[in-house]
Amino acid sequence: MKKDALFAQENSPSIFRFDHHVASVFDDMLSRSVPFYHEVIRMTGQILETLLQSGDTVYDLGCSTGGCTLVLAEHFTSHEINFIGLDNSPAMLEKAEEKLAEHQDCLSCRFAEGDLTSFETENAGAIIINYTMQFIKPAHRLEVLKKIHSSLRPGGCLIFSEKIKAHDHDLSQHFAHFHEDFKRYQGYSEIEISKKRQALENVLIPLTISENINLLKQSGFTRVETFFQWYNFVSYMAVKNETSRFGK
Repeated sequence: MKKDALFAQENSPSIFRFDHHVASVFDDMLSRSVPFYHEVIRMTGQILETLLQSGDTVYDLGCSTGGCTLVLAEHFTSHEINFIGLDNSPAMLEKAEEKLAEHQDCLSCRFAEGDLTSFETENAGAIIINYTMQFIKPAHRLEVLKKIHSSLRPGGCLIFSEKIKAHDHDLSQHFAHFHEDFKRYQGYSEIEISKKRQALENVLIPLTISENINLLKQSGFTRVETFFQWYNFVSYMAVKNETSRFGK
């Protein structure tokens, strides 16, 4: 795994893009920038164990280099569950395919080019969108979530993880500082933290917890809960209608 030093370079990008430069260091970037990233994947596996049915297909939208997709596919190897990772970045998919090649014979998994606004599926057992919706313009998010809702089978589940902002402005600022402290602990320099923050400005647009929950409910989900939070990072699960195995 190549170490992320993208924003330590003098010619670092001024705008964050999921190009080959980011793809080459993305796995390290995730582990050092997103708190409890791997724990959220583990918890996702537990949730899906309860909800998925034999023969279901799980879609990971915005799968990047395929880390989450492949971990879950390996977790469900003996459950007859199919996994499809979609991303609109060819550079990210190239990395995902390289990883898949190491497990091709034992995993029911594939990757394809697509994104949140153009994917086509129906009757999915689960859809995962981790740290991806935050890069979609807020005005378009409800439309995307409605499409996701219609793509799930009855009882299907959406796993949705996002960076958020707090309702209280001062607390939101504190949470942002705590996240920067996390990055410092992971070895990022002040210059790297500052440059990346500037590169993400107006590219990554977070909403509050309640704004995200309202969007999920407006899109048709009747049962929405948060299942993880670390300051300004939150994971939600949303179940389609009342046929979920979690009961009424």
